[in-house]
Amino acid sequence: MEKDEKLVSEGELLKNKIVELALKLDKELIKLLLSNERIKKHFFIEADETLIFDKEKFVKFVDNKEFLPDSYTSFKNKIGLTADGNYIAQSKEVVLSWPYKDCILEGGQEKTDEKRKEIFHNEILAPDEIDRLLEPKVFTNFKRIDMNGEHNLVEFKRDAEIDGKRGLPEDTITDNLIIKGNNLLVLYSLKKRFAGKVKLIYIDPPYNTGQDEFKYNDNFKHSTWLTFMKNRLEVARELLREDGAIFIQIDHHEVGYLNVLIDEIFGRDNKVQVIAIKTASPAGFKVVNPGPIDVTEYILFYAKDKKKLNFKLQYIEVGYHENYNRVIINFENEPENWKLESIKKVVLEENGIPVTGSLRKAYKEAQRQWGEYWEIIFNQLVAKFALKNKERVVSIRDPHKPSESLKQLLVKSKKERNRIFVYEREGVEPIFVINGGALAFYKDKVKNIGGREVVTELLTDFWGDISWAGISKEGGVRLKEGKKPEALLKRIIELSTEEDDIVLDFFMGTGTTCAVAHKMGRQYIGVEQLDYGKNSAVVRLKNVIQGDRTGISKAVGWKGGGDFIYCELKELNEKFIRQIQEAKDTKELLKIWDEMKEHAFLSYKIEPRDIDKNIEEFKDLSFENQKRFLIEILDKNDLYVNYSEIEDKQYEVSKEDIELNRKFYEEEGF
Repeated sequence: MEKDEKLVSEGELLKNKIVELALKLDKELIKLLLSNERIKKHFFIEADETLIFDKEKFVKFVDNKEFLPDSYTSFKNKIGLTADGNYIAQSKEVVLSWPYKDCILEGGQEKTDEKRKEIFHNEILAPDEIDRLLEPKVFTNFKRIDMNGEHNLVEFKRDAEIDGKRGLPEDTITDNLIIKGNNLLVLYSLKKRFAGKVKLIYIDPPYNTGQDEFKYNDNFKHSTWLTFMKNRLEVARELLREDGAIFIQIDHHEVGYLNVLIDEIFGRDNKVQVIAIKTASPAGFKVVNPGPIDVTEYILFYAKDKKKLNFKLQYIEVGYHENYNRVIINFENEPENWKLESIKKVVLEENGIPVTGSLRKAYKEAQRQWGEYWEIIFNQLVAKFALKNKERVVSIRDPHKPSESLKQLLVKSKKERNRIFVYEREGVEPIFVINGGALAFYKDKVKNIGGREVVTELLTDFWGDISWAGISKEGGVRLKEGKKPEALLKRIIELSTEEDDIVLDFFMGTGTTCAVAHKMGRQYIGVEQLDYGKNSAVVRLKNVIQGDRTGISKAVGWKGGGDFIYCELKELNEKFIRQIQEAKDTKELLKIWDEMKEHAFLSYKIEPRDIDKNIEEFKDLSFENQKRFLIEILDKNDLYVNYSEIEDKQYEVSKEDIELNRKFYEEEGF
């Protein structure tokens, strides 16, 4: 191919150009290929004395990394990344029916703008590695944080009275916990102490939109994301109580895929509802893609066992309901003496607009007195009157499944118009019947929500009443995208928990779930591996303890107080990954490599001296590929210290940490 000048540039073959010409069946290229007997035999088929060029086979060959490999692949081959005598790139051992079906995805991203080529462990081919990866880990950097600041942790709280009240073993930890580290590994560590004890899990995972925090570079984007979610949901289910529930928030990109996945993990019979949430207003949106403007997200609501779920009915605030259009006159008298009047007539007359004939004339007078906005003013007056007089404002409606005796009374009332009949019932309020229907009282729609009497209706599977405007300052922290209103978490927690129940969020973000749980008197466990700096959940929870007044604070009467424990997974190779990612140049990477040779756990597939022999070629790689290579050769099973090896001196776990870990995991005989 070097004989054709069009295919060469600065001494390098132009692979893309070769592919382009092959697809076009370029005569000169075909002539060139035919000039070599070996190529002719491999890429041309003879049929009836005619040679046919197999362009697809040729293009696949040229696109293969083993054909003129890039510098990164060449370097890896040269240092001998092999398995059973074959280069890893040439291995044919692993075949999956669909990408990553039987794998564990570690998900080690730590920065919101970080991209990672993730490690997948195949459950069938590497069971020993999986077992080690998912062993409980060592926690470190313990702190108790309260109104007086940060303190060294001495003991975990175990309140037998609280545990008895919520039906858990009396040795269950009752502290709030905030844990920094890989959430998959934290979940498996929590499993030892909290399996079957969590009442509610709410998670707001990365949505896999390409614009969010799930920046894993892979050709199988959906499969990667689904594996990521599957690994975490499987262990999450084990943490739930039998009467527990999980709420997962997602948008349209993955809701269908995720729905099927959760059906598999939790069982289709345990699906409670798919809730739609209005998260934005169409005002101000620019039309980019065809179709309706996207203002909706979804919450997938599943029970661990739907038959045991204790779902509590909720009411939401609504405006005045125009069906309640009658007012009882003479309400202080016996029901037989009640009279019904139009609420509009009563309101007009109470506000100085006489109604002597039809309402139309009264409306004209109202317009004359109140101006062009008279209808808005009038509707507000009606709504205000109805709320103030809720005991005597009514609507007439058909009773639900009336008995035979009630049916007879309804028929009778149709004949004796405008007369109130009383249908007595044992142990409950009577039914008041008129004109073939039953009176429904406005007072039954009025409830106290957040310290105010408001008109309500039962909560449905569409939540359009929660405002997402002006939430950026809630908790004193900010999140560029994805922050959830405290009011949303308040509703979810109220629906599914009681005071002191355990709430878990393992995609904690800036800590909305934990902040709301703290204010509402629930125990919480929050897990986060991304670094949000000054907008972290820890900062937010410190604000909550100090009496944060934003969000739901007024609604629940929050004044401050309480505490939580902060801790981290103790790093091994994760420390080197972080150093590599933060390195500024090759010189810094070489220093890290020297330390890795002494203290890191390297993949069994490499020999450090082979890298040192070829260090000049390593320096010739791009800076990004240098970082990529050093991360790739670290053993991902040793990102953190396993609890089983806590006393191994090479891990340098302090006596204080050993003692606290023992207390957390509660080893017998400690």
